[in-house]
Amino acid sequence: MGETITLTCKDGQKIGAYVARPAGAPKGAIVVLQEIFGANQHIRKVANLYAAQGYLAIAPALFDRVEPNLELGYTGDDPKKGIATRGQTELPKTLLDIEAAVEVVKPAGKVGVVGYCWGGTLAYATAVNAIPGVAAAVGYYGGGVAAMSDKEPKVPVMLHFGETDHSISMADVEKVKTNQPGVPVFVYPAGHGFNCDERASFEKGSADLARSRTLAFFAEKLA
Repeated sequence: MGETITLTCKDGQKIGAYVARPAGAPKGAIVVLQEIFGANQHIRKVANLYAAQGYLAIAPALFDRVEPNLELGYTGDDPKKGIATRGQTELPKTLLDIEAAVEVVKPAGKVGVVGYCWGGTLAYATAVNAIPGVAAAVGYYGGGVAAMSDKEPKVPVMLHFGETDHSISMADVEKVKTNQPGVPVFVYPAGHGFNCDERASFEKGSADLARSRTLAFFAEKLA
């Protein structure tokens, strides 16, 4: 279902990306933004799931500017490595990477962006920075969303958080709700990373509900 391609960003940087194609004509496109673990097996699986729903899906390798082809797991020293690598990224350049991914898939129709963990923050950043071609954005447990929530999204946004998230307080979630009353914000009985079935924090009921809401949101906004 999927293949790896090379993207060329506006500044000339080349990065990898995983592309998953639907069985028939696409009804739109989804850009999948990674956690701090790289565009790894789980993120490719997420892209495949969106392709199975009829979207042309792409997952850009957002760590490639720092360390090409970096894929991490969820145990041992990998989380520390992920945090350190993310710390070496620069938001303006990462937004260029996302824009390059959007450019590749936008012939398929309207483009939605969905991100998890760091990608959840990036999804909101994509919306407030009005990345060309993006029609809607969904963020899962983005730790940096609250700090940006005073900035108005330029496209429709949906956000998902876990109420027992060790890194995102409910005070931060309330801040988002207060600053952006028009943005649907959902809170689940789960912790950080609840969507990832390879993490100890995976919570299937919450993941399934969040996914159904996300798919309904994209079905409406990308139609």
